[in-house]
Amino acid sequence: MLLCEFGLVFLLLSLCNILHWGQGSEDDGEYVTCGSVVKLLNTRHNVRLHSHDVKYGSGSGQQSVTGVEASDDANSYWRIKGKTDADCSRGEPIKCGQAVRLTHVNTGKNLHTHHFPSPLSNNQEISAFGDNGEGDDLDAWTVQCSDAHWERDDAVRFKHIGTNVYLTITGEQFGHPIRGQREVHGITNPNAHNFWKVMEGVFLRQSFPPGVGKHDEL
Repeated sequence: MLLCEFGLVFLLLSLCNILHWGQGSEDDGEYVTCGSVVKLLNTRHNVRLHSHDVKYGSGSGQQSVTGVEASDDANSYWRIKGKTDADCSRGEPIKCGQAVRLTHVNTGKNLHTHHFPSPLSNNQEISAFGDNGEGDDLDAWTVQCSDAHWERDDAVRFKHIGTNVYLTITGEQFGHPIRGQREVHGITNPNAHNFWKVMEGVFLRQSFPPGVGKHDEL
């Protein structure tokens, strides 16, 4: 597992010559783009969205999704894709209100929710589901932001299309075997606990302004 994580980080770093790394400058583009690989920080609790090959012991029994404080954990990388592959061209800026999937890079499972109770707070369980980025309709989330497109500096919300809950952390912590990690769950009301901001990541390059319809093919 350690070698796998090291290999992922090395791969991401090796892409820096052809992609944009981190927050970037104005010349690097200001938008979060389709196909980018990012970490997402919950701005209220200062933890990053995380998953790993640890299954819930209750509820769905699917792969768990948590929040972690460490900024250098390779299991916190997520790839941003469209609701379907045809919905989102590589390098295209994500629109506010657009439906996306978040695919966990190390395990290939999508951020997912369904009508199971979360193990600690009894809110709605958030899990990681599917294989190699392919899951089902319950993997789709809309990006809620205030402008036309999702800007890298924005704090945004993710609202689940199928069940209308927001991706949220309210502070509950797990014990063994994932001691200290925070529960991620879904709740129906928007509040300060469900804002997320892009942090570390690799952003695919765009050649043209939003709406022009042409994008880099790398």
